[in-house]
Amino acid sequence: MHPFNAPLAPQPMHAPDGFFAVWLSVLGWIVAAVLIAIAVRNTRTQLGERQIPLMGIMAAAIFAGQMINFTIPGGTSGHLIGGALAAIMLGPWAGLLVMTAVVSVQALLFQDGGLLVMGLNIINMGVITAFVGYFAYRLVTRLMDGRGGRLAGAALGAWLSLVVTAAAAAVELAVSGTSPLRFALPAMVGVHTLIGVGEALLTVFALGFILAARPDLVTGQAAPGQRSAGWVTAGLVIALAITLLAPLASPYSDGLERVAEVFADPQAAEGNPVGFAVPAEPQFFGEFGDAPYEILPDYTVPFLGEGGLSTIAAGMIGVLLVFVLTLAVARLSRGRTARGEHAEL
Repeated sequence: MHPFNAPLAPQPMHAPDGFFAVWLSVLGWIVAAVLIAIAVRNTRTQLGERQIPLMGIMAAAIFAGQMINFTIPGGTSGHLIGGALAAIMLGPWAGLLVMTAVVSVQALLFQDGGLLVMGLNIINMGVITAFVGYFAYRLVTRLMDGRGGRLAGAALGAWLSLVVTAAAAAVELAVSGTSPLRFALPAMVGVHTLIGVGEALLTVFALGFILAARPDLVTGQAAPGQRSAGWVTAGLVIALAITLLAPLASPYSDGLERVAEVFADPQAAEGNPVGFAVPAEPQFFGEFGDAPYEILPDYTVPFLGEGGLSTIAAGMIGVLLVFVLTLAVARLSRGRTARGEHAEL
């Protein structure tokens, strides 16, 4: 479809059901559930009154940022993942919870990403990006002090997180029988090496903005006279404002779907060893890539049609829902810790 004739809604961003084998998708759910439980446990003692609202703001901003695909040369698009940024601001375990909330709302409310494969999407976009981005950032900041070190670390962490995630997805495609590793690995890593540059730039811009406006949110050193209510409201307003740019999102497919489109081999079903073929296992949720239901499909509100207003409205709904969900999870976790400490007293 020509970009000028494309719908205004952003392109779907996450792997649909069918790209990965059913057994691997089920395993992904199990691993993701275990890691999420560990994240909840670990963050109970780490979350303070400042981190709880920050988790909500980060989730809302990342959700909004992911709606804006940017064009990559060659007919591909990329978008902010945000796992590295969330981990830099909150730590990797809290960053994983933020990304889980974002990916879950995108799949359940907007049908962006399959339900069966959601565990793998959480691992790829949440676990890998958060931990790779965080440790790369920490490594650089140990070698370089100050603002420059933080920004350089954020750039490396964001770029590397996307490349490693792409390599992991290539391995998952290979073990699923979707595409041989010798094909999937260079194709996925090659595309996401370019997309990672955009991820790095957006992460550096966001971190630089936060360092300029509220450095205490990064350094952890609260400045006197600063009230949390003000920056929480401002952060939520900024996240809502970002959705106004969603109708300008690139109409091209993102990296994974672009690889599937360009390199799909019609002879793969006949045993050709090179290509991109959907696994033969039955899909539990309808035809390939289809969702069993639709609520706000393709980031639109059904009764508003498929125009820019519909996309903006759907995006704002998503931002508010992700913010409330993440805030509720963080407060519930923190509340249990506080009750436990009170009981011990």
